[in-house]
Amino acid sequence: MSKANPPFWEIKSLAEMNHQEWESLCDGCAQCCLIKFENLEKSKLAVTPVACSLLDLESCSCTRYEERHDLIEDCIELEAGNIKDLYWLPETCAYRLIAEGKPLFDWHPLISGEPSSVRKAGVSIYGKAMSEKDIHMDDLEAHFLKWVK
Repeated sequence: MSKANPPFWEIKSLAEMNHQEWESLCDGCAQCCLIKFENLEKSKLAVTPVACSLLDLESCSCTRYEERHDLIEDCIELEAGNIKDLYWLPETCAYRLIAEGKPLFDWHPLISGEPSSVRKAGVSIYGKAMSEKDIHMDDLEAHFLKWVK
């Protein structure tokens, strides 16, 4: 894109984006679909390599995307008004970057033109996660990762 015609994410706030623009910001890394635990006393977040039961681990996409908030109680809907409060979003998340006034990474599909660039950059959970359908929830604590500060 030329400077005369900058891309929408450089000239629009999250609140100004239409549905298609908003959805295209998601790079498909699926890090937001990992189960997390928060220790409020110590202000710490523990991220597990265990993904929501609705996530297809091969495509890193939700199998019931339109219904996810109705089906999964803890599934948080990303909205322009809550992005800055969602500190657990990865530092690579386009929604977070735009909200913080930062540029997208070169590997983001909107810049690279390649959806596979997220996997090639090592940002995707592809090959690094398991489904909560495949573990006993009592064993979840044993699966903590430090992906999020």
